[in-house]
Amino acid sequence: MQKLIVKALEKENIKLNSNKIEQLAEFGNKLEWWNKTHNITGARTKEAIVENIIDALIPVSFVSEPKSLLDVGTGAGFPGLILAIVLDSTKAVLAEPLNKRASFLRYISTHLKLSNVEVFKDRVERLKQSPFELISSRAVTDTALLLELTKAVSNNSTKFLFYKGSRVYKEIEEISGYKEKIIQRGLRNYLILERSNG
Repeated sequence: MQKLIVKALEKENIKLNSNKIEQLAEFGNKLEWWNKTHNITGARTKEAIVENIIDALIPVSFVSEPKSLLDVGTGAGFPGLILAIVLDSTKAVLAEPLNKRASFLRYISTHLKLSNVEVFKDRVERLKQSPFELISSRAVTDTALLLELTKAVSNNSTKFLFYKGSRVYKEIEEISGYKEKIIQRGLRNYLILERSNG
């Protein structure tokens, strides 16, 4: 797993220290093992897990490190847990309602000694917390609904990072009051939003 990650990082020109690479590899190994029993992600091979890790990491090159991060519907750890590994000064809250996925996230956070991670096992709209600097999400729901669901935990200075597919252009037509930027990588569209009055 580690060799695959190193090779993929080099290809994307992402520079991480050896400790973070080891943590990502350990995450990948544990996810592959857990997935055999608990079926927590569609990424079944080492190669698929590594591609998901890299996909989660790409925005680190163009999003500044926030003090606080909320990841909505973290699933097996993409992107929230991966971002929390590399942005270790960021306080990360991973919102995941499904028990088996939340259990994995708690286990791996403890196993990797990620003191900056908190797992919230519930729907994000039930989260009571002061506004986050960055809110991320991948493959949960459409953009307008994500903005609605996170209204109570965002403010005018919150930035949003949504991992989107080809529907992103249609989705941004359905929202107003936000400045948007889209960065493409293959079929992935990384959507960055901030409020126009922010």
